[in-house]
Amino acid sequence: MVAQRPRSAVAVPATAKSAEKDNRLEPLSTRERILDVALDLFIENGFHKTSLREIAEQLGVTKAALYYHFASKEDILMALHLRLHEFGTDALSQLGDQEPTKARWADLLDQIIDQMLAHRKIFLLHERNQAAFEALHREDHDASHEDLQANFRRVLSDERVSVRDRVRMAASFGAVMGGIFMSGDAFGDVPSSELSEILRDAVGDLLR
Repeated sequence: MVAQRPRSAVAVPATAKSAEKDNRLEPLSTRERILDVALDLFIENGFHKTSLREIAEQLGVTKAALYYHFASKEDILMALHLRLHEFGTDALSQLGDQEPTKARWADLLDQIIDQMLAHRKIFLLHERNQAAFEALHREDHDASHEDLQANFRRVLSDERVSVRDRVRMAASFGAVMGGIFMSGDAFGDVPSSELSEILRDAVGDLLR
């Protein structure tokens, strides 16, 4: 069992406390602000030990303002989880119908590594709240998850590429996921720049 690092207090943006008279900020910015504050609280205190009242207090708004954007705490968690589905989507779209050579696959993983390291908190959230995520099974999530998996399967099934290379491509993707998604606390003190270099070396080793 991995020992958890000391948990620091969540910083509250000063602008979050300057809510309008009805305790609502501009809708889109409010939604993202709710997610960002909830992300920090869920990591620090755990999903089940964090209340909507605490999220609202950090934002400087009322619970009613939260309900304007999210019907429940579970909806907030789902929205945070769906951020994961953005990783790789752009890179896969750019690949399109091109032959997924090892060089193109390395470029795709470069983009995914950058995206994942820019959002390391999402993976730490998953690692520390596994039971809460296991309880989230909804059609919108399942459909998005299946679409992303289907795209990866399509690329890795492309017979224009040898089986040997496709297995190495799959293994390199697994290395990236294992290095970030499954090891948030274990590598939490490793700077993103250093982790990025190590992951790219690992990808290179597997694709050679």
